[in-house]
Amino acid sequence: MNRYFQTPPVVKNLIIINVLVYMVTALLPVGDTIMQYCALSLGTPYFHTYQFITYMFLHANFEHIFFNMFALWMFGRTLEYELGSQRFLTFYMVCGVGAALIQYLTALAFGELPLPLLLVGASGAVMGLLLAFGVMHPNAVIMLLIPPIPMKAKWFVIIYAVIELFLGWRGVGNVAHFAHVGGMLWGFLLLHWWKRRGTIRF
Repeated sequence: MNRYFQTPPVVKNLIIINVLVYMVTALLPVGDTIMQYCALSLGTPYFHTYQFITYMFLHANFEHIFFNMFALWMFGRTLEYELGSQRFLTFYMVCGVGAALIQYLTALAFGELPLPLLLVGASGAVMGLLLAFGVMHPNAVIMLLIPPIPMKAKWFVIIYAVIELFLGWRGVGNVAHFAHVGGMLWGFLLLHWWKRRGTIRF
């Protein structure tokens, strides 16, 4: 079987951990406590620095975790095989933590801390993966769901980033748009740093 149709270990374990944590928070009485202490709760008495990591493994609802895990599986498989498991995990975590930092800094800059009050989800890390896929496979065709049209990865990444910047600037919805942009930004910087060191090629 072609290896790109298999799920490599880091992607597999990240999905398992996220799903297990979601099931605990959604089904067990301790769920609210876990959310309280592990979501990134900037500007509240519950804030701790470890939340810049733990928030990535929490999700608000089924749709939230489903689309994040689907994107992690869809783009992460190829990237883990190409980067190697250790470097892939480093990339994922840097994008996730970096996404939260960007959200925090932009909230400070706009004087709207905290925005949102609780930050949860793997979206920032996943956006880093999307960026990496677009950089390393710019001409690969992605089939969009809505609308159902094919688009080259490089154009999809550019359009998505511009939309997220605009929505973040306008403050549209209860979504951490700047965290999405932040994940992409850190992913771009880390990829090019590795490239300059000769660690990876694209």
